[in-house]
This record gives sequence, C-alpha cells and structure tokens, in this order.
Amino acid sequence: MMKFDMHCHTKAGSIDAKIPVEQYISLLKAHGFYGMLITDHDTYKGYRYWADNCRSSTEDFVVLAGVEYDTKDAGHILVIMPDDVFLPVLRLRGMSVELLQKIVHHYGGILGPAHPFGARSNSALLRNKLKKNEYLIDDFDFIEGFNTCETAFANQLAQKLAQKHGKPCIGGSDSHKEDYVGMAFTTFSGEIRCNNDLIAAITCGGILDFGGRERKFLPKHRKRHSFAATWGFRAYNRSLGFLYSPYRNHNLKKLNLHHR
Repeated sequence: MMKFDMHCHTKAGSIDAKIPVEQYISLLKAHGFYGMLITDHDTYKGYRYWADNCRSSTEDFVVLAGVEYDTKDAGHILVIMPDDVFLPVLRLRGMSVELLQKIVHHYGGILGPAHPFGARSNSALLRNKLKKNEYLIDDFDFIEGFNTCETAFANQLAQKLAQKHGKPCIGGSDSHKEDYVGMAFTTFSGEIRCNNDLIAAITCGGILDFGGRERKFLPKHRKRHSFAATWGFRAYNRSLGFLYSPYRNHNLKKLNLHHR
C-alpha cells in the first residue's frame, strides 16, 4: 500500500504556511508515508521549489504537483493535472467552478472540493453556487472526505456527499504548520510515481482507504466561522480575483475554450 498526504501547504508556496518542503517530507517519512501532493494556493511555487532544490535528495519519496484553487463561487477546489501540464490560468484565482471544471477536464486533469463543509468562506457546499446547482457535484472526480483541520461532523458530511454522488474520497492533512503533518492519509493499491499514476488511481478505483484524526479545536480555530472572518475572506478573494481578471482573461483566450 502507498500512503500519501493529499493536501499539503508549503512555506515556499503558500503565504499562510510555515513548513519548508524539506521538513514536510522528513516528517511524513517518519510517519511511514510514501509521498505527498503539494497543493499550495493558486500556485505551483512549492512544487517547483522542491523540483529545483530537493528532488535529488528525496528520490525515495514521491512529491506530486497539485493546486488548491480559489474559485469565485464555490470555495477551494483541489486540482491535479497530468504530468508536465502547468496551466498559467491556475495561478490566477477567481474563475467560476464551472469554467474550472471545463478547463481541467479539457486538459486531462481531475478536481474535487477541498473540505466541502468546512469554513463558510471557502467551502464548496456552504456556498450558494453548489447549493442551487447540485448537478455540478457530478462533474467533480473526487471529494476530500477527510481533512485534519475540519470537525468530525464536517468530515462525515463530506463522506455522505461522496457516497450520494458516487465519488471516491481522499484524505489530506491541509497542514500549514508542522503540528498536523501526518494526521491524514490516502492509501493506494498500485504504485504511484507521477501525476498520471495518481489520476489513474483516483479515477479507476485505486484508492484503498483514507482517513486520519482531526486536530483539537481551539477558540482561535472557531473564529474562522465568524461573520467577520467569512465575509472578510470573501471580500479579499473577490478583490484579488477582480485585480487578476485582465491577466486571467488573457490566458483564457489562449486556451481557446470559448469560455463564458
């Protein structure tokens, strides 16, 4: 069995993360993990840092490239593209979930909602878009069924959602600091050496198990569900999405997908 952490944030790629990728790898190996999927926010910087600086020293550990994309209407979505497909538009937050699904699938990638019942500001099933358009859930390829940084109840709801729509579940720690590294896992039946292997495993029934343990919730963690935190983040996300829109539209035109 190949055990992966499928939701990892690194200091080199996420401004709110504190773990250098070298330390992340060392901690996961100590917990018996075989690999990790780097899912920094709207960037491949963390993965590229590993590829440029650490690849040769971590040949016994698999590091794969993903993105946690900030949509304008459905929160955070985990994206996994085929080998050597790094679309610039995935670095520019603010696309609709429908357009993101279209682009990712056009280029052979897969995607699914991160922590779908987590914080109101960034979780897909607590946003009106997916509440009103449940058919969009069927266009996802997987659902994050376990996230260390969410409550047990939120994870249970995610798993029920996956069961209802017939989607495989993955587990990830969503670690931004070292305390939570190794607390969530996804195990695969076959060997995973590259993104193409990972996509095949997720889409063809190669997930054996997923799960972990939730972190201890503290008062500071509960504040993220407050009105101020929710609407503050949404305003921040919308503002950045608007600022990036000229560059995003330029990159979308290059893709020639006749986007709306």
